[in-house]
Amino acid sequence: MTTTIGTRVTVRDFGYRHASRKKPAFQGINMTIEPGERILLTGDSGSGKSTLLAALAGVLGDDTEGETYGSLLIDAAAVGLVLQDPDSQVIASRIGDDVAFGCENLKVPREQIWPRVERALDMVGLTLPLDHPTRHLSGGQKQRLALAGVIAMGANLILLDEPTANLDPLGQREVVEAVDRVVAETGATLIVVEHRHQLWSGTVDRILRLDNQGVQEITAGELTRVADLPSRRDPAAASVMSAENLLTRWGPARSFEIPEAASTVITGANGSGKTTLALTIGGLIPPKDGQLHLSDSLRQGVSRQPHQWRSADLARRIGTVFQDPEHQFVARTVRDEIEVGPKIMSGKRKGTVDPVSASRIEELLDRLRLRHLEHANPFTLSGGEKRRLSVATALVAAPKLLILDEPTFGQDPVTFRELVWMLRELTDAGTTIVSVTHDPDFIAALGDHHLEVSAR
Repeated sequence: MTTTIGTRVTVRDFGYRHASRKKPAFQGINMTIEPGERILLTGDSGSGKSTLLAALAGVLGDDTEGETYGSLLIDAAAVGLVLQDPDSQVIASRIGDDVAFGCENLKVPREQIWPRVERALDMVGLTLPLDHPTRHLSGGQKQRLALAGVIAMGANLILLDEPTANLDPLGQREVVEAVDRVVAETGATLIVVEHRHQLWSGTVDRILRLDNQGVQEITAGELTRVADLPSRRDPAAASVMSAENLLTRWGPARSFEIPEAASTVITGANGSGKTTLALTIGGLIPPKDGQLHLSDSLRQGVSRQPHQWRSADLARRIGTVFQDPEHQFVARTVRDEIEVGPKIMSGKRKGTVDPVSASRIEELLDRLRLRHLEHANPFTLSGGEKRRLSVATALVAAPKLLILDEPTFGQDPVTFRELVWMLRELTDAGTTIVSVTHDPDFIAALGDHHLEVSAR
C-alpha cells in the first residue's frame, strides 16, 4: 500500500442547520487536528457528531438541504467516510468490485487496484471470494466492506462513524486492529465517532467532546460510563413462542422456546443468521420449513402462522424494530411516524388517533427524548435518535411480543440506560422482549434467556 501523508483539519466558528429545523445541529465549532493525529469524537446522541463527519467529508448536500456558516479547511487528496449505515455505501453486486470502486474514481493505476482490494479485505477480516455477492453479507460484514473501501483508497483523512456498532466482539477487535495498522502505516489522520470508548483507548491520541457549547478536549476519565442498569432475571416456565425445526433463509434448522414476560437475547457471530431469525419469528418473512407454536395469549384468537396474518393483526401482537431504522420510516415528521401504526390498526389513515394511543404517543415522545424533534423529518435525525424513533413506532401499538435488532445502536450512556430500563419495565408489565445484540452490558441487564445461534 502506498504511503500517504495525513491531512490537517482546521475548523473555525463552524455550524450547520438542517433545512427542516429551526435550531442548528451544532454551532461554534473550533478545532485543529494535526496531520496524522488520531481523534475519538464523542458526545450525546443527537449532538451532531455524524453531521460534523459529513461536513468534513464534503457530503452535507446543497443549500436546499441545510445552511452552513463559519469555515472548514481540509487539505486532503482523498477523504474516506464510513457511515453509520453500511448499506448506504454498498455500490456493487460483488465485494471485490465494491472495494475497487473508490480506487477507480481516484484514477488509481489498474495494476495497483486489485492488490489494494485484496489487502484491504484481508485487513478487515472479510476473507471471502472477490466475486462473493454483497447482497449475501450481514450488516456487520457490510460495515467491514465499507471500511475496506476506505483503506484501499489510501485516504489522507479517515472518518469512521460508529464502525463497530453492528459487529460481534471478534469483529470489533479486528476492525480496531485494522484501523490501527492502516493509520500507523499510512500516516492518515483519523477521526472516529464511537460510544464504545474503551475499544479505541489504545488507538487514539486525543478525545474531543461535541456538545451545545462546541468542541472541548477531555480526558478518558471524563467519559460518561454506562451505570445503574437492571440485572437479568430468571424467566417463568411458560413460553410465548416455541420453534420446532424452524428453518429460515439462513442457517440450520433450530428448535427453541421464548419465555413469556421475559427478555431473551439472541447472540452469535456476524453472518450466523440472527437478523433473519428475528424477522422470521416476527412474521415478516416466511420460514422455509418447520413450525412456530404460539401461546393463546399471543394469538389472541388469530390462527395460522404469523407471516400469514393481516398487518393490523400482526402489529397488535408482534412489533419489530429493524436493524436499519430507516427501513421502517414512511412519514414526513417524527410525530406522524409514531401515529402511522395506530391509524392503520384503527382503519383511519387520516384524522386523529384513539385516546389510548394518543396518550401513549405523548409518553413515548418524552420517555425516548424525541419531544424536541416531533416536527423534524425522521431522515434528518442522528443514528441514535432514529433508533429511539423506531422503538417508539413499535411500542405505540403495545404488542405482546417486541423484537428488536441491535436496540442500543447509536445510544450514549444516558439514553442506553433509559432504553434498557424501559424494556425492563415492559417485561415487568407482561411484554415479551427478544433482542438481537452484541452488547455485553445489554446482555448482562436483559439476558433473562439466551439464544446463541450459529451459521451451521
